Amino acid sequence: MKITEQRQGAVSVLKPEGALVEDCANLFRQRIRTAFTESLGRFVVDLSAVPFVDSVGLEALVGLSEEMGRSGQTLRLCAANKTVREVLELTDLTTLFDHFEDANTAVRSFL
Repeated sequence: MKITEQRQGAVSVLKPEGALVEDCANLFRQRIRTAFTESLGRFVVDLSAVPFVDSVGLEALVGLSEEMGRSGQTLRLCAANKTVREVLELTDLTTLFDHFEDANTAVRSFL
């Protein structure tokens, strides 16, 4: 899994490319943790290039959300496709995350 990072002011936007599945979950988790500590929690995960999330990928997202919650932050996701949104809805996980249509809207949510 390739994960690119772009800075928009004080906010980091991380964009994983590829399915968020067991093979990639640890890399994803480590990269997000690094971004969280380096950006003081001001980051967004852009899911526009993630076609699918499996149970291990969901566990990674939930774990990261819980870690952030302990410091008063909420994991911000944007641009999730219909399949990813449906998986989050079917598993009743949508309330754990702040969802935005695109990265710019998610970045502006920090203002």
